[in-house]
Amino acid sequence: MRKTFLLFFLFSFSISFAQKEQEELDEIVNAEMKSASNLMAVAVNPNTLNYDITYHQLEFTVDPAVSFISGKITTTFTALTDMNSITFDMANELVVSSVIKNGTTLAFSESGNNELVIDFPSTVASGTSSTIEVNYSGVPPLSGFDSFEASLHAGTPVMWTLSEPFGAKDWWPCKQDLNDKINSIDVYVTAPSQYTVASNGLEQSQVVNGANKTTHFHHSYPIPAYLIAFAVTNYVIINQTAGTAPNTFPIINYIYPENNTTAVQTQLLQTPIIMNLFESLFEIYPFHNEKYGHAQFGWGGGMEHTTVSFMNNFGRRLVAHELAHQWFGDKITCGTWKDIWLNEGFATYLASLVIENLDGNAAFINDKTTMINSITSQPSGAVYLTDTEALNSGRIFDSRLSYSKGAMVLNMLRLKMGDVMFFQALRNYLADTNLAFKYAVTSDLKSHLEAVYGSSLTEFFNDWVFNQGYPTYTISAQNWGAGQAKISVSQTQSHSSVSFFEMPIPIRLTGTGGQTFDTILENTTNNQEFIISVPFAITGANFDPEKDIISKNNTVALSNENFDLEKAIALYPNPVSNELHIQIPSTISIEKVIIFNSLGQKIIENNAANFSVSQLSSGIHYVQIQTSEGTFHKKMIKN
Repeated sequence: MRKTFLLFFLFSFSISFAQKEQEELDEIVNAEMKSASNLMAVAVNPNTLNYDITYHQLEFTVDPAVSFISGKITTTFTALTDMNSITFDMANELVVSSVIKNGTTLAFSESGNNELVIDFPSTVASGTSSTIEVNYSGVPPLSGFDSFEASLHAGTPVMWTLSEPFGAKDWWPCKQDLNDKINSIDVYVTAPSQYTVASNGLEQSQVVNGANKTTHFHHSYPIPAYLIAFAVTNYVIINQTAGTAPNTFPIINYIYPENNTTAVQTQLLQTPIIMNLFESLFEIYPFHNEKYGHAQFGWGGGMEHTTVSFMNNFGRRLVAHELAHQWFGDKITCGTWKDIWLNEGFATYLASLVIENLDGNAAFINDKTTMINSITSQPSGAVYLTDTEALNSGRIFDSRLSYSKGAMVLNMLRLKMGDVMFFQALRNYLADTNLAFKYAVTSDLKSHLEAVYGSSLTEFFNDWVFNQGYPTYTISAQNWGAGQAKISVSQTQSHSSVSFFEMPIPIRLTGTGGQTFDTILENTTNNQEFIISVPFAITGANFDPEKDIISKNNTVALSNENFDLEKAIALYPNPVSNELHIQIPSTISIEKVIIFNSLGQKIIENNAANFSVSQLSSGIHYVQIQTSEGTFHKKMIKN
């Protein structure tokens, strides 16, 4: 009974742990999935493609007790074509009072299609830079995920903004497509003087004017519209320092007073530790000339606004996930919502790397197991989105696919490439001047991985990123003569979009007395057989013991089939195009290999186990293998 109770307890603990892990990820997803509604017409706005924004001065006047905003947005842009007007994305609910350019009031219209259209008195020539000022006010629309929120915490008013993916236009006139980053911004927030403001970049000043106070922030790095944010309430500020001298920088935490507890302060101590880990794995924090920090807000989970992540609590997974986005999502931003895994898959996997490095391998295996179980809970679904799926915020921020499957794809790339090449490729990706502080798509990442790996990853990306589903493996292992084992591998697929998942597969063989032997098999065809050297007689086998591969319902069997030398000698690949390999037990030596064509004519003779047959004509050939244990005959097909 005691043993049964213990097993039940361990099983229950495992289920509880997995549920907690999934609940934490769901909280993160919910906070990052901000939009006016679940399904929107969010194709790139063609009316905003003819200019490049270089600077915003954003001046907002708010009271966190009232859901209302008035603002002045000063925008400097460069015309990409000759322009007679300029269009901004702006919610219909906002009302513009005036537009000014060089002291002249301009005509404008609100199209009713969530656009502000401003007419120029004369053509703005291509390549010319201009500055316009838009004055507006209104109650931002109250919808699905509330991109502009006025609420309460412990009875005190609090206001925050959340714009990912499509909500920036709800509270200011902007260009919110993923094709333009603003080179720098200044943010001025005027609010009742008893409140503290958090926003992007470094605080420059606080100026009190009567009952109000204006707080000025400057951010000098390129930033997309959806990552611009502010929050206002009676925050307590907790300061920390991160980085390694001489590249140290502040971490500024804006905390609700009721949460300024010893427990929360202890949780915040993990941020510099995680920062150090990410800097050691990748590169220095991208915004080290400014700050990092957190601002507490009312949604469960968090959102990775550049230099200041908004979050509800300070659990380590949440802190790690949003901090990871500062590299993957903020420095390099997905270039389309179809490529959202470049943000979310990376942030999810980096949070798993925190578990690996701070908690150990057993905890890392548990974390990967939770993700695999989520991914394989349904037979379909790709990491990369279709055009239609990219209009649906629920699909964009799908925890199973964009987050967990994206993360496990990165883990499988790490297994395939090895740690040294994998992390070097990611460092190169982050350092690419064509991508850094700009946008990237999946092919950009693939190119950097291939450049370091030295081989094509097209098949991998087709199987695991662009197409759907996962494999189920059937493994058979048996002793195969002295010091060898034969392992047979076959698979089925959960979705018809993939005919075969190519992937190196880890196998752990076991023997008596606790002996173990780990090997990785390059599984490139179905029903593939491998003969490997093992330093003991095997008594068992375990597929993917570290949980590195997305798969489900795998079976492993130990075969009692007697060793057969005829079967132990094999040709691969067969059919063959270029290089032929002869698989032979290590206890046997090759004396001569002769290849005959279908007419019985000798074509090749040597004593090697590996050699080129590219010069042979296509068709059936016969191979005579003379060994220390006799002569064996095999049929070979030349492609």
